[in-house]
Amino acid sequence: MGAGQPLAVIAGLNVLENLDLALKVGAHLKAATAELGLPFVFKASFDKANRSSIKSYRGPGLKDGLVMLAEVKRQLDVPIATDIHEIDQAEPVAAVADIVQIPAFLCRQTDLVNAAAIATAAEGGWLHVKKAQFLAPWDCKNIISKSREAAPDLQIVLCERGSSFGYNNLVVDMLAIGEMQKLGVPVTIDATHAVQLPGADPRTGGQSAGGRREGVPIIAKAAVAAGADGVFLEFHPEPDKALCDAPSCLALDESAGLLKTLKALHQAIRA
Repeated sequence: MGAGQPLAVIAGLNVLENLDLALKVGAHLKAATAELGLPFVFKASFDKANRSSIKSYRGPGLKDGLVMLAEVKRQLDVPIATDIHEIDQAEPVAAVADIVQIPAFLCRQTDLVNAAAIATAAEGGWLHVKKAQFLAPWDCKNIISKSREAAPDLQIVLCERGSSFGYNNLVVDMLAIGEMQKLGVPVTIDATHAVQLPGADPRTGGQSAGGRREGVPIIAKAAVAAGADGVFLEFHPEPDKALCDAPSCLALDESAGLLKTLKALHQAIRA
């Protein structure tokens, strides 16, 4: 991933719901990316720990979730990305996931970042760190330095996912992509979570995040045009029925068309 490489696609489900759905989404995205010649990593969370409400669906949990992800990896022969929230999750997750992800709210938690760095490097994987909504892009240098102090040979990718802009809103500064690339690492765009409206889903009276699904392709295309090395996208066969972050999720049957456009933009920019 990075200079001279094709546009990387980290895509899948927001959260694991069941194995059949994960396999269906993974197989669809694998076929779409293979046709375009794009590298693909299947993404799904086993736990969504930062929910607005204690009643919100979180996922199957670490044990059952890793079994599902390992089965997706085995059956589809694709690399896996998933996120961790606690220090003791680092080693078991790194043993299954090729990309271990640090959520945005946790990117400054030194012990968590270092545990993930050590475990990921030991397995030969990559660490994907989402830039916090409250963090300047150039301040990500501290995340990189502390990670590599723990694991000098670690491969790191930073992810832009928007910055807090007043209440219940996020904006994406496209100049942040280049600023983070100046730190010497690849940068992805999480176009799905960049369109969230935190704590502003009218369907639940603010007990979950709202979203602007129609904005996901706009953010993704703008970020690729700004030089992003990869895209992070979440899909569902029936987005409105997704158990987590439904308002920000794209329909699975829209994936091929969007990825084709993103590839063309990436090639034009790199040319």
